[in-house]
Amino acid sequence: MTAEIAPDAEVVQICRDLIRIDTTNFGNDDGPGERKAAEYVAQKVSEAGLEPQLYESEPGRTTVVAQWAGRDPSAPPLLVHGHLDVVPAVASDWQVDPFAGEIVDGCLWGRGAVDMKDFDAMVLSVLRARARAGRPPRRPIVLAFTADEEAGGRKGAHWLVENHPDLVADCTEAIGEVGGFSLTVRDDLRLYLVQTAEKGMAWMRLHARGRAGHGSMVNDDNAVTELAQAVARIGRYEFPRRITPTVHAFLAEVSEAFGVDLDPDSEDLDRQLARLGTLARMIGATLQHTANPTMLEAGYKVNVIPGEATAAVDGRFLPGGQEEFLATIDELLGERVSREMINLDSAPETEFAGALVDAMRASLAAEDPGARAVPYLMSGGTDAKAWHRLGIRCFGFAPLRLPPDLDFSGMFHGVDERVPTESLEFGARVLDRFLDLA
Repeated sequence: MTAEIAPDAEVVQICRDLIRIDTTNFGNDDGPGERKAAEYVAQKVSEAGLEPQLYESEPGRTTVVAQWAGRDPSAPPLLVHGHLDVVPAVASDWQVDPFAGEIVDGCLWGRGAVDMKDFDAMVLSVLRARARAGRPPRRPIVLAFTADEEAGGRKGAHWLVENHPDLVADCTEAIGEVGGFSLTVRDDLRLYLVQTAEKGMAWMRLHARGRAGHGSMVNDDNAVTELAQAVARIGRYEFPRRITPTVHAFLAEVSEAFGVDLDPDSEDLDRQLARLGTLARMIGATLQHTANPTMLEAGYKVNVIPGEATAAVDGRFLPGGQEEFLATIDELLGERVSREMINLDSAPETEFAGALVDAMRASLAAEDPGARAVPYLMSGGTDAKAWHRLGIRCFGFAPLRLPPDLDFSGMFHGVDERVPTESLEFGARVLDRFLDLA
């Protein structure tokens, strides 16, 4: 008889292995792709008795999908998804090699440690432990490890939805990244933020055209000047505050937990949010639309006025706010600067209620008696945008109990990204319990 293995037994090693596989996504064709990581995941899944399938939108841009039978075959499948790609990392900026998977001071360091090879590792560790023990989940599970999330998912989750929707179409709910992490209020109370909504994506390229000429001449039709003025207007614009249902619910929960009045209508709200520490940056961005200029390009010689100049803007709009956001951008651009969409994607939002939410609460409380699950809106985006197109209710639930002093939000796309090994093990245990309840 095979001895039962704990669900957290392999999570740290699997996460180390995944970090050591470079899957950098530069947003173009220069990166290594996800194929090697996908093959590693497929092997782990195969060893658990499942039959993974590999799908490629382009050579090397690989997504893994597997079906995991549940005890109740009549229940609708749950989609459990994670992406395999990571954003770039400049090794000279880090204290450790970002692709070495080193453990230092109780933390696993490396690109992808929290975004999101940690959750990939939790899923694989739990799957393999359950397979060895003959413990299927309560309901059928569709496992998806996707490509290209860091560039909007067009070669990963969106491609899968467009080309193989049958693989996930029966799923009614999904869990994935950027949710289920703790915010310590006091020793006996931790809020676990479950993502129930996320901002929409409006990545734009701005174009200004003018009259090319010699740099020494007077020029009243300078493309660089026109573009610079439009970029400055956008970058300095303060969008009005818009409190969505998710944010309203979050502020109410935090107000009660911290014993403060986070009044959505208060002009002092930003200062009050400072009580949340480093997390205030992420939450502050969910109170309004945002638009940040990120790239500029013009000219080829210092004494030549170019005929064209371009810029890139990362726009994010709140659920229900796409039309308002784009109308404001067009007004700020002015008459002589145009925009084209690099990537325009939805802002999904779902209610923080139902049996799946009850399962999250119960599984967290079983491992942390001081846990209280609360909904929140994420300022960034995930593959939930793709699954949402099929009517799937999406939640961010990758559980982590974190030290109070860890700047968790700063780990995403940041230097020295890391996750405590104890947090990884905690997450695997919570996920294991969750699969019996979900």
